[in-house]
Amino acid sequence: MRAINDVRTHTTVLFVHKSIRSFVVMLSLSAAAGPVRAQAIDADGMAAIAVADSVLAALTSGDSKPLARLILDSAVVGGAGLQNGVERMSFRTWGHFINRTGPSTFTERGFGATVHVQDRMAHVWMPYDLHVGKNWSHCGVDAFTLMKQAGRWRVASLIDTIEQPPVCRKHPAGPPPT
Repeated sequence: MRAINDVRTHTTVLFVHKSIRSFVVMLSLSAAAGPVRAQAIDADGMAAIAVADSVLAALTSGDSKPLARLILDSAVVGGAGLQNGVERMSFRTWGHFINRTGPSTFTERGFGATVHVQDRMAHVWMPYDLHVGKNWSHCGVDAFTLMKQAGRWRVASLIDTIEQPPVCRKHPAGPPPT
């Protein structure tokens, strides 16, 4: 019986030793690789973020002419989330925004965008907050998919979440100017 216990103890010691050695090797490799850094955003990425910012500015101003130039003809817009305890979900073309006249009743501001670009496609992930008139409404994330056509980025889709803090963040600059 003692021999079996000795074998088990020896096996356990070997396993622990190999595990520690593997951990030390992995730690050494990760230290040699250096710290993980965010990738710099190239010109294409900056241009895609600029289009997303311009879309929000056009929506806020109520000016449909620049908005029409920023989106593809077949682009879609949608959103999902809870607002005041009620589940909301929508998905439609941009016609509602392109055909409206007069000033907007809301201010939507994006911040802290991240972007991924691959060839002629870009995805911009941008937290936002929204005020109706002077009143806080909600916040969330705008997810823009853009396609490069004739050398310029245009929005193919914008899908957003409708949330309340602490799930999402308000704009770091505070409320919009009145």
